[in-house]
Amino acid sequence: MFQLSAVELHTRYKEKKLSPVEFTEQLLKRTETLNTSLNAFRLIDHENAISQAEQSHKRWREGNPLGPLDGIPISIKDIVNVKSQSCLSGSHASSSTPAVRDCPAVERLREAGAILFGLTHTPEFGWKGITDSPRFGITRNPWNTDHSPGGSSGGAGAAVAAGLGPLAHGTDAGGSVRIPSSYCGLFGIKPTYGRVPHAPNDSPYSTLASTGPLSRTVSDAALMLNVISQPDSRDWRSAADQKLDYLEGLEGSIAGVKIAYSPDLGGAEATPEILEYMDKALDKLRKLGAVVEVTDSIFDPLRPVFEDYWKAGFAYILKQIPKDKWDQLDPGFRKLAEQGFSVDLDSYYAAESGRVKLGAKVNTLFDEYDLLITPTMASTAPRADIIYHSEDFDRWRDATPYTLPFNLTGHPAASIPIGIAQNGLPVGMQIVGARFDEKTILRLARAYEKVSDHSERLNTLIESLT
Repeated sequence: MFQLSAVELHTRYKEKKLSPVEFTEQLLKRTETLNTSLNAFRLIDHENAISQAEQSHKRWREGNPLGPLDGIPISIKDIVNVKSQSCLSGSHASSSTPAVRDCPAVERLREAGAILFGLTHTPEFGWKGITDSPRFGITRNPWNTDHSPGGSSGGAGAAVAAGLGPLAHGTDAGGSVRIPSSYCGLFGIKPTYGRVPHAPNDSPYSTLASTGPLSRTVSDAALMLNVISQPDSRDWRSAADQKLDYLEGLEGSIAGVKIAYSPDLGGAEATPEILEYMDKALDKLRKLGAVVEVTDSIFDPLRPVFEDYWKAGFAYILKQIPKDKWDQLDPGFRKLAEQGFSVDLDSYYAAESGRVKLGAKVNTLFDEYDLLITPTMASTAPRADIIYHSEDFDRWRDATPYTLPFNLTGHPAASIPIGIAQNGLPVGMQIVGARFDEKTILRLARAYEKVSDHSERLNTLIESLT
């Protein structure tokens, strides 16, 4: 039952072979059981979930569902506003005051009849590519609980991989949807910046962040993107409603699609095993008719230009927190934030200028190619207790070299699983598209998915977890 996709659940509800109440009740029991070992959820909202399921069941019984997501359980990352819930973002410094209104994506999901059944863990303020926080501890990967599910949407990734809902809400300001998707063997997409409205937009990283789905199938992600990409006036930077259906054309051919493959994007260094899996995946795409050309690193390493940019943002966040709470913060976050106090305007604006140049460099690539492909991550998931941004796991070398560039430029990018490494952990491939061309990314990902046997591995994993 828990391997069912959102599309399959919709069909069963429609044929009256399963009810939202029955599925939600069983899902809540499973979530409660597995959360003790995974620590994926900050909140499992039993009462409200059952109430939502009963309302959905009534609509289905009357033949009047709100749409394809009606009755589909979806978890929400605890870094956005959910009405009547406090947004804690993994921090002792966060206010416990409940939100008075949903953020745009959550509001659209609620309007579509989705069952919002829980809040998933994130590192403090979503600052890093693994998920542990001083307030809620370590979140673990269902493929191997000694390892991290990634971050910052790590709770979301662990949940979907473990069969705790077919879909999860995530946010991505440096790879935070794609990193856990790669580490957890899922499909996840960061849409073009502005494609999905977001509010409030008062973070120093608000122009980097996009909201996107994590799922076990490409179709489910497209289904959710249809809903959350609807407009909201609270985000003045969001794109106009283009009335797109991301399921339309999803099954189309990829023959003739021209792909640039950069194995060492921006000076990134993936392990030989990761590159071996990439070669196998690209061979499959060539057999499907895609034209793949190996290209160079495209741009220089980002660290020299953007290290101060990142630290300055952390410093801004730290300044908003009362000093008597600083000792309760993640030590890694606090260290970088305090270093950010010394960043001068010249360094900050040099990074802004570098961002403009990087955006132009990437944008012109799509004059010649339809898509850019890279590894998603340089290696498989690190140990869950690893110290982030250390000699053992450096954020620029290990966590974000392939993902961060496309937050800086705003281009859409996805991660799709392409194999299981010798250590039993998943490997992901990143697919990047031209701005506002999520459809080509989804079409290529779906074409690859159809010739992959990864869904069988995911189903086996879900069956094995009790």
